Amino acid sequence: MHIKTVLTESEIPKQWYNLAADLPTPLQPPLGPDGNPITPEMLAPVFPMNLIEQEVSQERWIDIPEEILDILYKWRPTPLHRARALEAYLATPARIYYKNESVSPPGSHKPNTAVAQAWYNKKFGIKKITTETGAGQWGSALAFACSIVGLECKVYMVRISFDQKPYRKTMMQTWGATCIASPSEETKAGRDILAKMPDTPGSLGIAISEAIEEAVSDPKGETRYSLGSVLNHVLMHQTVIGLEAKKQLEKAGEKKVDIVVGCAGGGSNFAGLAFPFVNDKINGANIEIIPVEPSSCPTMTRAPFSYDHGDTAKMTPLLPMYSLGHDFIPPPIHAGGLRYHGMAPLVSQGIVEGLLAPRALHQVECYQAALTFARTEGIICAPETSHAIATVIQEAKKAKEEGKEKVILFNMSGHGLLDLTGYQNFLAGKLKDYPLPEAEMQQSLKGLENLPKPKTQKTGKW
Repeated sequence: MHIKTVLTESEIPKQWYNLAADLPTPLQPPLGPDGNPITPEMLAPVFPMNLIEQEVSQERWIDIPEEILDILYKWRPTPLHRARALEAYLATPARIYYKNESVSPPGSHKPNTAVAQAWYNKKFGIKKITTETGAGQWGSALAFACSIVGLECKVYMVRISFDQKPYRKTMMQTWGATCIASPSEETKAGRDILAKMPDTPGSLGIAISEAIEEAVSDPKGETRYSLGSVLNHVLMHQTVIGLEAKKQLEKAGEKKVDIVVGCAGGGSNFAGLAFPFVNDKINGANIEIIPVEPSSCPTMTRAPFSYDHGDTAKMTPLLPMYSLGHDFIPPPIHAGGLRYHGMAPLVSQGIVEGLLAPRALHQVECYQAALTFARTEGIICAPETSHAIATVIQEAKKAKEEGKEKVILFNMSGHGLLDLTGYQNFLAGKLKDYPLPEAEMQQSLKGLENLPKPKTQKTGKW
């Protein structure tokens, strides 16, 4: 019985794929506080110029430096699994495949870009990187990457996750990083929030503000900020996932894919798997591509397409994206990596164009799907990943009802072995669904009222 399809190190992708080169309607530019497009030089205090060049690139393919490949070889290429036990349990005619990104040292897809970002910062002469983390997957990955390349790393972790997931902090410390709860007393942004809301659970937007403030405040100019999702270059670094998957599906004898699924908070693991298939769809392939989010943070499914800041203190440029507003404080669900107020501009434009079909799911259904996956395939997935699995189960059941053979591919974006508090609460019957009340959403959207509005540009082909 064929279960795993593996590639050799020689078959790893040697280039990243940049969807910005192929979008039918180009991205609208980031804007500064004055409403005018920002220049690369304006980003220089935050990011090294070699990464800024990737962020604004319109090249379809960007070479992966050999030194980065040498680090990626520690766990890449990752295996593609056929979920035969899940298929049998569901009695579906669908063939379900998943890319197993949980095999990386930090246990998720995140080091695909963490390693690249750390390497480019080191090459540029940077000594320290600051960042934020929600569930802790990104902070762990950047701590690992900085340890490998020799950089100091400081992580602001959203307080609710800091409290829920103490071993994430231990992972970061093991790799030599500093991890503190956000909001903190260490930055003006953190102190301002604590003065207003001393009991706040925190948010990714707040943690981003703190990390950027520390980076740009370094009098020596030796600190830069690193983001684990949302931005173009971050999503591009993740496309090794989808590029590997395409080769593996071909080796497994599959001629086409019908459905591609990934959970989406800021958009990185979804984009990493899906963007190479979005390219196929642009060029005529009949594929349904589904980014999935929690109903408690319905950025793609209920929020407007707007210009907004990526952080609460408004230190980032205005990005054209689906957003719940930079002041949004999400409910304290256990899928901490999906609690971001905005969505990556590239993913957002894909939704506007009709290339992507977003979906929102409740927490309890996702945890039930995670249990089903653990009791069939054996892997305890991250709470974020459970959203993708729940959608796959929905689509597999639909294929059964329709009597159609379909090929379904999803990203197993990380394991949940450090997220067992959520499983414990679910098994004890303590977890409830948190659909975002309309009144709360409208309140958070007030922060968008005086911001520029992007054009809703699309070709109408999809």
